[in-house]
Amino acid sequence: MLQSIETALGTLSGIIWGPYVLVPLLLLTGLYLTVRLSGLQFRKLGSALRLALFERQDADARVGDVTQFQALTTALAATVGTGNIVGVATALSIGGPGALFWMWVTGLLGMASKYSEAFLAVRFRTTDAAGEISGGPQYYLERGIRGPLGKFLAIFFAIAAALAAFGIGNMTQGNAIASNVEGSFGVPTWVTGFVLTVLTVTVLVGGIKSIGKVTAGLVPVMIVMYVLGALFVLLVNVTAVPQAIGLIFTDAFTGTAAVGGFAGSAIMLAVQMGVARGLFSNESGMGSAAIAAAAARTTHPVRQGLVSMTQTFIDTIIVVTFTGLVLITTGVWEKGADFAGTMTGDAFSQGLPGEWGHVVVTVGLVLFAYSTILGWAYYGERCMERLFGRAAVMPYRIVFSLVVFVGCTVPLTVVWNFADVMNGLMALPNLLGLLILAGLIVRETNHYLFHDPQLRAGREEIEDFMDGHPGAIDSFERTRV
Repeated sequence: MLQSIETALGTLSGIIWGPYVLVPLLLLTGLYLTVRLSGLQFRKLGSALRLALFERQDADARVGDVTQFQALTTALAATVGTGNIVGVATALSIGGPGALFWMWVTGLLGMASKYSEAFLAVRFRTTDAAGEISGGPQYYLERGIRGPLGKFLAIFFAIAAALAAFGIGNMTQGNAIASNVEGSFGVPTWVTGFVLTVLTVTVLVGGIKSIGKVTAGLVPVMIVMYVLGALFVLLVNVTAVPQAIGLIFTDAFTGTAAVGGFAGSAIMLAVQMGVARGLFSNESGMGSAAIAAAAARTTHPVRQGLVSMTQTFIDTIIVVTFTGLVLITTGVWEKGADFAGTMTGDAFSQGLPGEWGHVVVTVGLVLFAYSTILGWAYYGERCMERLFGRAAVMPYRIVFSLVVFVGCTVPLTVVWNFADVMNGLMALPNLLGLLILAGLIVRETNHYLFHDPQLRAGREEIEDFMDGHPGAIDSFERTRV
């Protein structure tokens, strides 16, 4: 029975992530939005990073549950996880070094998608029965696209996301933590599962405000620690870096894969693995990170959209790139997919002294994966709130926490395929919605940036030039339908 389910999920995953469904839709949607927004992710990246990391100009915003930085770190927490360590290793071992190039393409184009979905999340957000902010595709698809189509897409997304949270954001993360802690420190998986479950339920009871405080403190530390470790390994292997970069670009169009050494494979395999693992890592186009963006205190959707798109840049262009370069420069990527789980630790060990390589990767993976659990718990509960109301939130938090223990203690032969399928099912309605709502996104983005091109306007100034315009967000209740 289990084998039949695994086979069915594998077949469905192959269709969804094949050359005719999600891969072209994801890339073409990102390209379309990039063109319509005149390369916004490139033109405004510097200003967006400044606003996200160094300024608190939206502190006087009247609507929102968490700061823009906390919303960003919550979204980063949900994306910077096993996909950045195990996912990159899997992509390179199956698709070859060229898969990293397609992860970059997915990330760069995905920044336009991430901007758009975060913009819409704030533009159409609302409050639940407890006074907490709710927003994301489960709302903006219905509110932005009037009629049966919008409602169908919104409900479809909410169901897929609530279920996907148990795969991509729960069991896979818990299992990765438990197996790595056991391998590195000899801690039984049930002990790790128990500790994770207690920590998870403790944080989740406090809702997004509690999650935001934890991720704001945890995420910057874990990313800096991991990147510094990777940088040390690259300095040790500095002479191999130019060749690694060349290999990435040549293999992207020749399709070389390492399965038991170098073996020829179709270019499509590099593209498919790069796009699938890229989306698994940065979630651009899936719509999930928009749920966190909706909770931010911000004076305008454009501002939060720009802050949110930096998440994809940090996740893919920085963290994923460091992981990929470490794997390629050390040659560990040639071991094959069977060793993907330990591949990054082995690569770090070739540069760092003693056992520090595996320690850095294990600690990094624990922090990455645990923060992912917290972020996805919030995504799932907001979708449950959309489907069943506020009363469903606390039971979902408890069940979600208990499933963490399950993920830590049982083999996951089916869950990875399940995660890929649910990721794809989430992305499909969201990408369709982004294409339909592109005109609204472009129109209101251009209007805002015409008046505040450097993103330095305060709330009162924004209210002045947005007076009477539906994009004025401190009066977002007017946009409710």
